[in-house]
Amino acid sequence: MAKVLVLYYSSYGHIEQMAQAMAEGAQAGGADVDIKRVPELVPEDVAQSAGYRQNQAAEIAKPADLKHYDAVIFGTPTRFGMMSAQMKNFLDQCGSLWANGDLVGKVGGAFTASATQHGGQEATLLSFHTVLLHLGFVVVGLPYSFAGQMSIDEVNGGTPYGASTIAGGDGSRQPSANELAGARFQGEHIAKLAKKLTA
Repeated sequence: MAKVLVLYYSSYGHIEQMAQAMAEGAQAGGADVDIKRVPELVPEDVAQSAGYRQNQAAEIAKPADLKHYDAVIFGTPTRFGMMSAQMKNFLDQCGSLWANGDLVGKVGGAFTASATQHGGQEATLLSFHTVLLHLGFVVVGLPYSFAGQMSIDEVNGGTPYGASTIAGGDGSRQPSANELAGARFQGEHIAKLAKKLTA
């Protein structure tokens, strides 16, 4: 059985919801799944005044945790077309894993959220793939066999580079059924590929 880690950062809960769906998909793909999050960098008083969701159930990960999994699926909100500082800070601490080749051949994927439809989701995912390739991951996106990303009946996230959701300018929009289905699909797809690579 492949071991999959869903590792995320979420300020307001959108990526946290997508992480749960990603984990459900990976479990459906036959994997043993853990959900963890990266540490917060924002001072507690600032996070509280900004309305950050501070009572998330997922435990805080350490960079060394990554080497114990066959696949890692990373979730981050979009910050001006790039991953969040919290996620980048975590990845910047993976130098020893890179130097030792600990992540080479593992399956990696990413998912994201932005305020608007054109708020940098694809840029965030593509730049995330660059980091994963440097670390040696086999990068997996959300293939078009997930038909939901072809839907134009409603506002939708979802890209071939990874699942995504749109939060709205004030964060009030929650992940849609279709966006969560995309996350489940990607999670299952990654779990099945990880199982094949570890067989």
